[in-house]
Amino acid sequence: MTSNDVKTKFVIIPGNGAGDVTRSNWYGWLSRKLREGGAACELRDMPDPIRASESVWLPFMESELNCDENTIILGHSSGAQAAMRYAETHKVFGLALVSACVTDLGDESEKASGYYNRPWEWEKIKSNTQVLVQFGSTDDPFIPWSEQEQVSQGLGCRLVKFNDKGHFQNSQFPELLKYLFSFVNQSNTAVGSSE
Repeated sequence: MTSNDVKTKFVIIPGNGAGDVTRSNWYGWLSRKLREGGAACELRDMPDPIRASESVWLPFMESELNCDENTIILGHSSGAQAAMRYAETHKVFGLALVSACVTDLGDESEKASGYYNRPWEWEKIKSNTQVLVQFGSTDDPFIPWSEQEQVSQGLGCRLVKFNDKGHFQNSQFPELLKYLFSFVNQSNTAVGSSE
């Protein structure tokens, strides 16, 4: 890779209620590992962290986190919904979704976030991204497997299936890291040449 190539960057969008994101779930660990591997990664505490309102998070993703056509957004739970809604109206290089869903599941707080008040625009998301992948677990206590499958079907993307990861709240996520590193090693030259 030459210095003229455009480098893929990663932005981690956490689930709601994360508090200090560097100490929550696998976010800080993944961010450190990506940086140690030479990748650019942005991880910041989000505004409105409890409700995770679309009207607050999407502008923050654009103006503060600078999610653009060279960005792969890593969205977990509410962050996955934010990533998908963002990609309906913004070109990004890719989405890596973890514990994604399509409805508010009858939860009033989730309903208030604003992500679920209209149909998902799957075709727009697909046309605004080059790479889509999803990670889900059949034993997720919050997101039914059927919801995770609906996301995969809507996006036509690969769904990496686990049976023992729950809501992916462990302190490490080596499977996601391995995927991202293999992707970066294969794609950075292509990203640079497309400019």
